[in-house]
Amino acid sequence: MRVVIQRASSAQVDVEGQTVGTLASPGLVVLVGVTGTDTIADAEKLAEKIWNLRILADEKSASDIDAPVLVVSQFTLYASTRKGRRPSWNAAAPGSVSEPLVNHFVSHLRELGAHVETGIFGADMKVSLVNDGPMTILIDTDDWR
Repeated sequence: MRVVIQRASSAQVDVEGQTVGTLASPGLVVLVGVTGTDTIADAEKLAEKIWNLRILADEKSASDIDAPVLVVSQFTLYASTRKGRRPSWNAAAPGSVSEPLVNHFVSHLRELGAHVETGIFGADMKVSLVNDGPMTILIDTDDWR
C-alpha cells in the first residue's frame, strides 16, 4: 500500500457537489493506494503506523490528541511515468481487490480509536485541504519488506 499523509488544519471531500467527508478539527488527510500484492496485514500495520506517527503539533500523534483522519482512496498513487507522456496505472489493484483493503484500513483505524471520515470509493472526488506546516509524508509498505 502507498499513502500520502498530510497534516491539515481543515479538509473536505465533495462528490457531485455534496460534502461526503470532513475534518471537524485539525487532523490528517490520508490518500491511499493499493497494489496487487498488498494484504490485510499491510493495511493493519499501516493504520497503526499512521495513528501513532508523531507529526502533529508538539510532536503529538493523532492517537495522543484524538485528531480526526480523512481517508481518500487514490489509485493514481501507483502511476508509472517511465515511458511516454501518459501515466500507466497497471500497478494499481482493481477495485475488487483495493476497495476491501481500503475499507479494512479504515475499519482498523476506527478499532484503534480514530474518528475516520472517507470519500466514496471510485467516485470523482474533489478534495480540498489546508496543509498545516506544510507537512506531507509518503509511506510505501513495499519499503518495509
